[in-house]
Amino acid sequence: MNIGIIGLGLIGGSLGLDFRSQGHKVWGVSRQQSTCDIAVQKGVVDESSTSLELLANADLVFICTPIHLIVPTLQQLTPYLKTKAVVTDVGSVKGAIVNNCSQLWSNFVGSHPMAGKTEQGINAAQFDLFVNAPYLITPLESTPNFAVAILTEIVQNLGCKIYYSSPEEHDRAVAWISHLPVMISTSLIQACGKEQDLNIRQLAENLASSGFRDTSRVGAGNSELGLMMAKYNRHALLISLTNYRQNLDQVIDYIAGEKWQELEETLLSSHQYRANFIQLK
Repeated sequence: MNIGIIGLGLIGGSLGLDFRSQGHKVWGVSRQQSTCDIAVQKGVVDESSTSLELLANADLVFICTPIHLIVPTLQQLTPYLKTKAVVTDVGSVKGAIVNNCSQLWSNFVGSHPMAGKTEQGINAAQFDLFVNAPYLITPLESTPNFAVAILTEIVQNLGCKIYYSSPEEHDRAVAWISHLPVMISTSLIQACGKEQDLNIRQLAENLASSGFRDTSRVGAGNSELGLMMAKYNRHALLISLTNYRQNLDQVIDYIAGEKWQELEETLLSSHQYRANFIQLK
């Protein structure tokens, strides 16, 4: 199959490596010529260009740009597409993206591979990034069945775990387990940084290890991505933040009121409930 990838960062680059290893022809488009050159040198793509015209014969196109560029990228791409070409994206927000893109191209299928790592960019691309990772496909009722089938078949070969949902269900779910943690982690870092006693803050910085590293990691990630999560999934994120604040207020009340039994029950139930979200892959 002829596969096009727009945006040759970590996700786009990793998709390219896997697809080429499976025998697909892969064309890549990036805004920077230097990225195009690296992608060819690393074997991420067969050919690369800064022009979307390169994808005129693509059967399937993955838009791997930042969230706010997905819709305008598709607007620029449609004049070059074959009639039956299928287009998808990899954005972490689906409602606004799918609704707008489906109006621009009838064979558009929203999707979201939930895989990644701290490093970004073409040089961070790697084989098998998506193995055992969740891959959500979010069609509308109007989305052609053949388009969903083509995307499903291709991503199945990545070794990921495929799930289907509506765009709105996707956004509500990821608000809890992806977007909310970013905001909580950011707030943790900000709170620690505002310790007024410089000696205490320095000591805390010296002592910080695995616990702080784990809980602060996502808050120190890609700031542009965090902003786009909040902007494009605002409604669902506000619901999750409000619920989180209520739970935090409850913990504060337990500690302030020395309600140790209630606090212990909360800690115990959290230990048990976490297993529903974090499972051995």
